[in-house]
Amino acid sequence: MARAGITPERLIGVGAELADEVGIERVTLAEVARRFDVKTASLYSHVANTAALSEGIALLALTEMADRLAIATAGKAGRDALAGLANTYRDYAHAHPGRFAATLVPLSSEAAAASDGPRHVHLTEAVLAGYTLSPETHPHAVRLIGSTVRGFITLEAAGGFAHSAPPASDSWIAIIDALDALLTHWPTSPDSERIAS
Repeated sequence: MARAGITPERLIGVGAELADEVGIERVTLAEVARRFDVKTASLYSHVANTAALSEGIALLALTEMADRLAIATAGKAGRDALAGLANTYRDYAHAHPGRFAATLVPLSSEAAAASDGPRHVHLTEAVLAGYTLSPETHPHAVRLIGSTVRGFITLEAAGGFAHSAPPASDSWIAIIDALDALLTHWPTSPDSERIAS
């Protein structure tokens, strides 16, 4: 790859491609520099270090996923919207495993403020609009969906379901159905004296 025309955007793009090929944990500035056929030191004018590069890849992935989520959930409600949301995350993780993995690492406060993370929350809340949930339950429901979907995808990527039946795809459908049922019948009168254990 030619050395001319290196920009922060191109550098992050190459890093994202590398992450999908070898895993985000193996992405370094030195390896990206080899892709550009330049010395590692020449990249420091574009990105501070490998951690900043990984954060840039995460920001790129969050934007790409948010764009896809908006399309997948537009005009849908209830289970259809929920499935559109969940399937978009899973499809993206299958197509871009390194980029998806980059989003699982907490961002710095500065990066988080500049990220499309809030769009993910807003899009999930839009899905929740198809259910009769009270506003105060929305944060809990957003966290439930996010942790369930991302947890399944992460375990699947690690081969956690590869050696047992039924196929992961069957469990995925069952989980979407279960989430839909829970969101449809969310408890509306929590016991104020109940203590979480």
